[in-house]
Amino acid sequence: MRAEFESLENRVGYRFADREILHRALTHSSHAHEYHPSSGEHLHRDNEQLEFLGDAVLGFLISELLVQRFPGFTEGRLSPLKAHLVSANHLQKVAQSIDIGPYLQLGRSEEMSGGRTKKTLLVDALEALIAALYLDGGLQVARTFVEREVLNSPDSQMDDVEGSRRPVVDYKTALQELAFTRSLPPPRYAVVREEGPGHSRMYTVEVRLGADVIGRGEGSSKKGAAQKAARRVYEQLIQ
Repeated sequence: MRAEFESLENRVGYRFADREILHRALTHSSHAHEYHPSSGEHLHRDNEQLEFLGDAVLGFLISELLVQRFPGFTEGRLSPLKAHLVSANHLQKVAQSIDIGPYLQLGRSEEMSGGRTKKTLLVDALEALIAALYLDGGLQVARTFVEREVLNSPDSQMDDVEGSRRPVVDYKTALQELAFTRSLPPPRYAVVREEGPGHSRMYTVEVRLGADVIGRGEGSSKKGAAQKAARRVYEQLIQ
């Protein structure tokens, strides 16, 4: 392990017994797929499997921590909180707060295109780091990190949640999470109408959960219309 990774361990608050797993957690596929000029072997394994595992570990720990912190909350109140905490926007800010970008192992193309600041790469590396903490130190080590850095981060918006429902920012994510927790089919979105000239287009988007739950939303962008449709269905489900 190169010396600079020790400062990340200090920031994370954990010393890895198997430091190679930390290296792997920070290795993007663009770096792993570059070949050594003499041997033709991959330089390192990438972090994709760790990211997959870390996503699951994070989801479990956030659910556990929210139930412990808000024992009186219904599923309808817990789901949007979890959706926010595991969202890419929030996790990007967590990754930035621990300054994970400079430690990423990137291929030349990603390095040249600003990969150290890309949301997807930062979020994937953070989830891979959570998996590495879990595998190397156990569930309690991962739990301590997730509680401190994800649940209690300045952007978590957990302050003052107890007396009022925090507004949902991303209704598509919140609806997807709620559908999963209720064993419903995943939301399916479709543009059902486009009207107006190119510079002033209006879109109508429909969202379905299975055959019965339907919501529609209109907006000047497909994304905005989808958010409105998701909000209508989400609010139906939590009533």
